[in-house]
Amino acid sequence: MGIWILNGLTVDANNVQTKKHVLVENDKIAQVVDASNGEIPQTAGHEVIDAAGKLVSPGFIDMHVHLREPGFEHKENIATGTRSAARGGFTTIACMPNTRPVIDTVDTVNYILDKAATEGVVRVIPYGTITKNELGRELTDFAALKEAGVIGYTDDGVGVQSAQMMKDAMALAASLGMPIIAHCEDDTLVVGAPVNEGTFATKHGLKGIPNESEAIHVGRDVLLAEATGVHYHVCHVSTEQSVRLIRHAKQFGIKVTAEVCPHHLLLSEEDIPGMDANWKMNPPLRTPRDVQAVIEALEDGTIDIIVTDHAPHTEEEKAKGMLLAPFGILGFETAFSLLYTKFVLTGKWTLGFLVDRMTKKPADVFGLPYGTLEVGSAADITIVDLDTTKAVLKEEIVSRSKNTPFIGWELQGWPVVTIASGKVVYS
Repeated sequence: MGIWILNGLTVDANNVQTKKHVLVENDKIAQVVDASNGEIPQTAGHEVIDAAGKLVSPGFIDMHVHLREPGFEHKENIATGTRSAARGGFTTIACMPNTRPVIDTVDTVNYILDKAATEGVVRVIPYGTITKNELGRELTDFAALKEAGVIGYTDDGVGVQSAQMMKDAMALAASLGMPIIAHCEDDTLVVGAPVNEGTFATKHGLKGIPNESEAIHVGRDVLLAEATGVHYHVCHVSTEQSVRLIRHAKQFGIKVTAEVCPHHLLLSEEDIPGMDANWKMNPPLRTPRDVQAVIEALEDGTIDIIVTDHAPHTEEEKAKGMLLAPFGILGFETAFSLLYTKFVLTGKWTLGFLVDRMTKKPADVFGLPYGTLEVGSAADITIVDLDTTKAVLKEEIVSRSKNTPFIGWELQGWPVVTIASGKVVYS
């Protein structure tokens, strides 16, 4: 039995909005029919979802997530993480390899893919590590990891400290037609620092993480990407200096792409209310000037896509305080609502711009066959109620963890149905 989605509002990157009926059969979009004339197609024998007044979007794509399995299942696992993603409207997610063991062997890639197939509800694509055990000493078997199904290589969670190691990695990835995805951080500048080097750190007597700790690696890596011809992708950009370097690299035709998280678009260090570790993340919340820089970079195309960096940790871990708690916050379940409320409803962005940066653009950047509502494409669809306003409540969070600074925020525009590969996985 297929699914007819009737009278939904669709939008393209140019913000052209049209009313459509969409038919899902098996795991593909079978028909997309103009609904502006009020005619209803024959729906006998099909499930019917009335999407009148709601956005019907391609399923959201998140190219930077942490599912924590294997090794940290007390924080999250593939079953809970994919359900959290589905609640946020995501149908394709790319999981980072800093698990235990790290995703540096074919066996671990197979474990992730098998678990996702049997216990997950949305599509999971793993990254492999750049170096064995993420120690920065020896490259992994890139060819074998590619054959097993990874989407690219990253030591996310730590920066690759050796320029020679990164250059070797880029040359090898380029030879395989694969991207390098970089967590940019110079370790010598960040040891023992939990927050940005700025007003909050000074006020609370904390060592700070300076902007240049990120930008030094971005600058180094764009030069190495130019030398090797690799597709180089910068994780969670947070600083004005990084933006400047990426913009410059793109102007010179270097194959660099970049991502930004909702929290770096919305929050600065001035918003941190106190020593609550639910506001501790890496990169940290920067200055209002950095926030404005990353917003402008997303708007002008210097930064290509939006990701969540969904990073679950237990309440016990976060209760250790700003100095000792791990870095990271949840991302899946509030991403669209936060950005819709703070940017689309305020007139800063169009709805089409936001949807494009969460669907088609990430698919294009990573060469994925998803992110559209075209006939024959994967039946990955997110239906969003753009009118409902409600608070972010801890008890409604689907993730195994609850670490978010957005508890209590009143947000508008919530996913209400998520269809992944033709199956309703959230309603």
